[in-house]
Amino acid sequence: MFMTVKQAAENWGLSDRRVRILCAEGKIPGAYQQGRGWKIPYDAVKPADRRFKSTESLLDMIDRKKGELDNRRPLTEGEVARLTEEFTVEYTYNSNAIEGNTLTLRETDMVLRGLTIDQKPLKDHMEAVGHKEAFDFVRELVKEKNPITERVIRQIHYLVLADKKDDRGVYRRVPVRIMGAQHEPVQPYLIAPQMEQLLESYKGSTERMITKLARFHIEFEGIHPFIDGNGRTGRLLVNLELMKAGYPPIDIKFTDRLAYYNAFDEYHVKHNLSAMEKLFARYVNERLDLYLSILQA
Repeated sequence: MFMTVKQAAENWGLSDRRVRILCAEGKIPGAYQQGRGWKIPYDAVKPADRRFKSTESLLDMIDRKKGELDNRRPLTEGEVARLTEEFTVEYTYNSNAIEGNTLTLRETDMVLRGLTIDQKPLKDHMEAVGHKEAFDFVRELVKEKNPITERVIRQIHYLVLADKKDDRGVYRRVPVRIMGAQHEPVQPYLIAPQMEQLLESYKGSTERMITKLARFHIEFEGIHPFIDGNGRTGRLLVNLELMKAGYPPIDIKFTDRLAYYNAFDEYHVKHNLSAMEKLFARYVNERLDLYLSILQA
């Protein structure tokens, strides 16, 4: 015998959203996902979940700080420029470094200013320029506020993969493996239907923005739709949706790459979303603090 998320929420005095997260974190023994819903054993006991309460508190804090930022809008062109210029360089450096790019932060800045770095591969130069162009494109998309689509994803990927012209914006046609990962990406013939399902699930999600973006990001990377550039494209998609919703973009640091990789394994092996959710929440919270401190100066 099983009960729905709604029935469990009523029995335990929790919100539907909280029950879904506890299911995804693997804290309800015997619960399993069926389509877009969850099947929960009828005799399941309400789990103690201190870690979730901690995340919940952080998400509430983020909501409050975002409200403060919203009250300061619209920002002037000068304020926007100050908030984005340094971020763009650091974001390009970190996102590319996570994927093996050898440019330092200083070298990335120089390349984006049009300089060439001796003894560094042309590929690394092209990746830096391509990522910046992709982020500039994302910032334009934010103004349009259109829903995320496969076409948009392909356009972003086209700009990201500047060094592989035949693979730009094209779903892969061969199987791949992610070295060291606990999850194997889907077979090529499943990419299109799973991408369609992922976007439908994302659009229909009632979870809080950071929670549903953490889930979307992990599942997008799990599909691994492109032959290369999936990580950079996926992180750009996260920032596209954050900025559309009024949050600042985030920059997952190269130094946090192990925690970032582990968050994927936590989800795929233990069905635990909280590791990625907390990582995203921490970065959003720090960026909100930065924005508010600059605007108050």
